[in-house]
Amino acid sequence: MGTSFSTALSGLNANSTAIDVVGNNLANLNTAGFKADTVTFQDLVTQSLGAGLGATQVGFGVGTPITMAQFSQGAIQSTGGPLDAAIQGDGFFVVTGATTGNTEYTRGGSFAVNSAGQLTTASGDLVQGWTLTNGVLNTNGAIGNITVPTGTLAPPVATTAASVSLNLDASATAGPPPTTFSTALQVYDSLGTAHTMTMTYTATATPGQWNYSISIPNADYTTPPATPTTGTLTFDANGNLTSPAATDAQPTIPLTGLADGASNMNITWSLYNGTTPTITQFAQSSATSADSQNGSPAANLVSVGLANGGQVLAQYSNGQQVVVGQMAMAEIRNPDSLVAVGNSNFETSSLTALPALGVPGTGGRGTVLGGSIEASNVDIATEFTNLIIYQQGYEANAHMVTTENQLSQDTINLKQ
Repeated sequence: MGTSFSTALSGLNANSTAIDVVGNNLANLNTAGFKADTVTFQDLVTQSLGAGLGATQVGFGVGTPITMAQFSQGAIQSTGGPLDAAIQGDGFFVVTGATTGNTEYTRGGSFAVNSAGQLTTASGDLVQGWTLTNGVLNTNGAIGNITVPTGTLAPPVATTAASVSLNLDASATAGPPPTTFSTALQVYDSLGTAHTMTMTYTATATPGQWNYSISIPNADYTTPPATPTTGTLTFDANGNLTSPAATDAQPTIPLTGLADGASNMNITWSLYNGTTPTITQFAQSSATSADSQNGSPAANLVSVGLANGGQVLAQYSNGQQVVVGQMAMAEIRNPDSLVAVGNSNFETSSLTALPALGVPGTGGRGTVLGGSIEASNVDIATEFTNLIIYQQGYEANAHMVTTENQLSQDTINLKQ
């Protein structure tokens, strides 16, 4: 009976700790990326009573419970937030603690951009990954703070290639007057100035043959050229382009001596998509169906967002999207050995396997879903059930204390 009080006290302490764990789980029911803890009880060493070794064994109670985070998948909730991201599958985002400077791991996916243009968690931890440098995103190098180009102006890109998809009317005649068809395409020089390039097609007396003429306004030149860029397109009896052929050098459109002082331009006019002509001659009205070119003017940064796969996208005012960063992901074989440090973050312990860093979706790592958040994996029904069990355990041990106290009083009364 001498150890009964300490045995009951160990039960009170253990169940009180378990209730604390349940309370913490319920408190974080709506914490993004939170992983619920479970409680494991373990008994203390027993003592042997009587002459025979182990004939009668009496335990000393229950030890301090072991808590362990459960890294089961939380529900994926779509938020539409441009800087929200959720992990579907195994893995962790890698961050540097704002106050500790230590490498930490998290499943929380609410991110922001600080005044220095660095991608951070909601609590200010710096998100780790790879940043676009000199136009190159090298995901094979060392990870570092992800920096986005806040408030920057994207430089213009000069047009070097253009393509037009159209049909020229096979019933057109050489006239007089000759049948012509014109289409316009806007291109950009090295300073970002737009130039309207007019492409005029004229039917010839030879069936299946059209002459073309390409020019920009004379006002765009310091000294206008003597003649525009010209050439001939030839079609077969089925309306397919045969000359220039797909294997021939494609026509080049030179634009030199521009009035704004931009560099001279040489635009390659692609007449084929692979081996399929983009220009046909059928007995339908001449019409353009699509056109494209690879230039763009200077543009302001409009917004930054996270795309699927953990890519950091910069959206510019000209509609261009540029991948400026890539989030890293860590795969940890035994995540249950991690130590919680608050803010839904974890640090490695002496038992944790070496984290394997890489791009999401590779090497067994989960995928990243943009515009989403992984909810807490706390199950309210399970927690309330555990709460009832631990409460009953606490009450039973409390009753044990009162019973032992009564027995002690009875023993004392025997001496009176």
